[in-house]
Amino acid sequence: MNNIPDHIYKIATQEQWEEANSTGIFKGAPIDLADGYIHFSTAEQARETAAKHFHGQKNLKLVTIATAPLGDKLKWETSRGGALFPHLYAQLLTSDAISVIDLLEDETGGHIFPKDL
Repeated sequence: MNNIPDHIYKIATQEQWEEANSTGIFKGAPIDLADGYIHFSTAEQARETAAKHFHGQKNLKLVTIATAPLGDKLKWETSRGGALFPHLYAQLLTSDAISVIDLLEDETGGHIFPKDL
């Protein structure tokens, strides 16, 4: 893929991220474990991912990850609508997280993303 972004994003539940922090390794959400890789989104895809898969859910975390350290374990594969999505074929070290913020919900069940995303 040309123009690989510097950062990708994972939406995780607070419980999933707390469990990962206790071991230092994020193995993935149930869908990740079932598919055999960790699903991520680009900045452009994150809002749609939240709306499609997390609408109405509370206590979510938005985890920012740098792409460079993931190396060739990060694959860009066709998914929703033919778009290329980042998939990590490895466990994620929690120390690889650049930032972890609360993904707050609005009154409609949608989520409020940082303005710079």
